Parts: sequence; C-alpha cells; structure tokens
Amino acid sequence: MQLKDAITTWVSYIKRPAKRKLINYSAQLRGKKGIEIGGPSALFAVKGYFPVYLFAAQIDGANFSTNTIWEGQIQEGNNFHYYNKTGYQFIREATDLQGIADNSYDFVLSCHCLEHVANPLKALYEWKRVLKPGGQLVLVLPDKRHTFDINRPYTTLEHLQQDYKNNVGEDDTTHFDEIIRLHVMDEKEGTREELASQIQQNIRYRRAHHHVFSLELMKQMLEVCGFTTLHQQDGAPFHLITVAQKN
Repeated sequence: MQLKDAITTWVSYIKRPAKRKLINYSAQLRGKKGIEIGGPSALFAVKGYFPVYLFAAQIDGANFSTNTIWEGQIQEGNNFHYYNKTGYQFIREATDLQGIADNSYDFVLSCHCLEHVANPLKALYEWKRVLKPGGQLVLVLPDKRHTFDINRPYTTLEHLQQDYKNNVGEDDTTHFDEIIRLHVMDEKEGTREELASQIQQNIRYRRAHHHVFSLELMKQMLEVCGFTTLHQQDGAPFHLITVAQKN
C-alpha cells in the first residue's frame, strides 16, 4: 500500500463516519486472497466504501464474457488489474465458476452484478462453494429508490426460491416486459426502443436487472444460502451494502 493511499483512507475514516465499519471490515482482509465477480469496481478502490483493494494480497476476477458493455475487451489469464495489482481473470458465468476448487478463497466480492443474474440463489450457492469456511462475502446491489428501477416492485424471497427450484438460466425473459415498461429513462440512455432492443438481446449484453432488492431481501437470501449477515448499510448514491460470512 502506498503511503498517500494509506493517508487517504485514514482521512476518509475520520471524515466519513458512515464508512468506518466498512473500512474496518476491509482491513480485516489484509493479506488475504479473494475473487471479484464482475468488476473491478470503484467501491472497492482507495476512495470507495470498502477499500479492500488496498489490503488484500491477491484478488482474481470472474466475468461472463470476453466482451462486455462495462469492461470492454478482456481475456482469461493474468489480466485482472485493480489498484496497482494484478490477479487472474476467469471467464465464467456467475452461477458456474467451473475449474475453481471448493474452499479456494478467503473472500468474494460482488458489486452491482447479482441484479444482472437471472438466478441469484444459484450464484450465491456457487460463491459459497469457492469460499473457505468462515470466509466473507461483500455484496453490493442497487438501491431502487435512487435508480431507474424506482417504479418496479421489490422481488420476494419466494420468487427467488422458485427460480432456483426451476433452475432458471441466463436466457430467462420473465421480467423483460416489466423492465422495459417501468424503466425510468435518462436522456443519456437513448430511447425506450433502444433499451428494449438491448434487453431483448440480454444474453449478449446482460443489461437487464432481473430482480429488485432491498437490504431485508439480501439478508433473507443470504441466510437461505448458508451465510450469516455481519453488517448492512446503504451508501450514496445508490448502494445497498452487505457483509456476510459463510457458515
């Protein structure tokens, strides 16, 4: 860790009381090895709510494709660049981290990724599989009250459980009509017709937010999947942040 970044983190700890618990949790991962599903993410960087990039010994990455609308072109290999470090980049579905052994990582990170997954419980069970006993999951999801999902209803745990029972895949289109109809458009996004086109090609773009989460739903689904919730809070401008531990 560079001295200037240590100072930045310390100043943030003093001036931003809302970040203190999260900075403490991130510091507990000093010298540990983790994997981030999606990313890299600003929330885990020096000035983020959970600056684990500073402390971890190594973080690998997993992304669904070699070409995404967020990361652009990426390749499998030692190409996951975060902070001033590099980890291994896997090209894997969030629900199927094939080739990664059980109990491989001390922690799993996921920031604004799970809402793009059609079967969240299947993903959480897979992330738990690669976590060591007692390992931590840091899960960040969008707060619909401050996003384009504001008009959509919250998803229920029962719905997620039914999707898991039915082994719903990433080609699922169940929520597409609702997404297109209730999405609050921003002029930077283009037209609703352009949105509809990308949503209908979601298997390629993964733009759709299949489900809408609250902190309570996050806690419920984590408990179902075998995690204990350690800490929850919201964070500006639109984050719902949960730190959990594998039972």
